[in-house]
Amino acid sequence: MEIEQVGPGNGAVVAELAEILVDCVDGGASLGFLAGLTHGQAEDFWRGALAGDGLTWVARDGGGRAVGTVRLLLASQPNGAHRGEVAKLMVRSDARGHGWAGALLAALEDAARDLGRTLLVLDTGTGSPAAGFYERRGWRRVGVIEDYAARTDGRLAATTVMSKRLVRSARQ
Repeated sequence: MEIEQVGPGNGAVVAELAEILVDCVDGGASLGFLAGLTHGQAEDFWRGALAGDGLTWVARDGGGRAVGTVRLLLASQPNGAHRGEVAKLMVRSDARGHGWAGALLAALEDAARDLGRTLLVLDTGTGSPAAGFYERRGWRRVGVIEDYAARTDGRLAATTVMSKRLVRSARQ
């Protein structure tokens, strides 16, 4: 199991991340996109995301294939220097159930701690398997927002906002 941080300027990783995104959206994951997302549209998203603010990690299997990803968006306001947001945690449908999501989330949380972040937030589909995944890892539900986003089929759905306080590492 390999987790690596990636940045802009790597066309190969953009294509790999686009494959993961299309696979997850095709499977119904609520990631900000509707059904019919093309590989080109997904590549455009990832080129912009990697060039912008935030940190991105990719999980690779033993053969070097990209199987998952996650992003940490750091609050840039002076009054938010202690927090970050988890975004785009996703694992290819054919790689699920092998601990990739947990490893990606752990890498993100460790990096956030190293950066002095003590609070993380995220939103996920209410009633989705992801909500239970986060709760099992110490995240707590903050609240539910009805009709927050459209699912891949266009129907509006609720989202659950979650948070997690991070304990600073001994290295800090």
